[in-house]
Amino acid sequence: MTKEYYRNRVYQGDCVDVMQGLPSNSVDFVLTDPPYLMNYRPRSGQTVLNDNQADWLVPSAVEMYRLLRRDSLCVSFYGWQAADLFIDAWRNAGFRIVGHLVFNKPYAASARFVEYRHECAYVLAKGSPALPATPPADVIDWAYTGNRLHPTQKPVLVLAPLIEAFCPQGGIVLDPFCGSGSTLVAARQTGRDFIGVELATQHHRVAIDRLAA
Repeated sequence: MTKEYYRNRVYQGDCVDVMQGLPSNSVDFVLTDPPYLMNYRPRSGQTVLNDNQADWLVPSAVEMYRLLRRDSLCVSFYGWQAADLFIDAWRNAGFRIVGHLVFNKPYAASARFVEYRHECAYVLAKGSPALPATPPADVIDWAYTGNRLHPTQKPVLVLAPLIEAFCPQGGIVLDPFCGSGSTLVAARQTGRDFIGVELATQHHRVAIDRLAA
């Protein structure tokens, strides 16, 4: 399979199945927002597929590691309630944890024992990547999307600087849980190519439409 065949494509389907069909060491950066394993139910009533089961977590980590070039980075959002599961999956796949990002929200998404005012992601390394010329801060202000296109829609404004810091110009960004396509839009805006995978048909369609707009 040539680079021209799989780059700048958004696949619809199970990400493990799709990734197994892609060549090893073929992407320069992974930036992804998988289900948080918290059975998320926002007030809108929308749901996130596979957010209530973890059977995809280990095989997806293995495939992300395989596809990533040596001495490259991955940034993955995660659910803090299941941090142990995510960390075990990443480490068992071969990743090293080299950083942690907190995205500070100016509002509370919900409240229980505490108000939930942040998102978080780990920076994971395959091999020994070079340090970025301009490392991002580990606390980053959030930009609210309104979740109009996806129940956990991430802002392009927040994702683009991570791609600029961690992916070479002209490189390929992989998002195997691409949702409404925010990572893919950010990759295109910053001069990178992309590969996206989305399980939900409606969100896959949104991602395609955003990229075509």
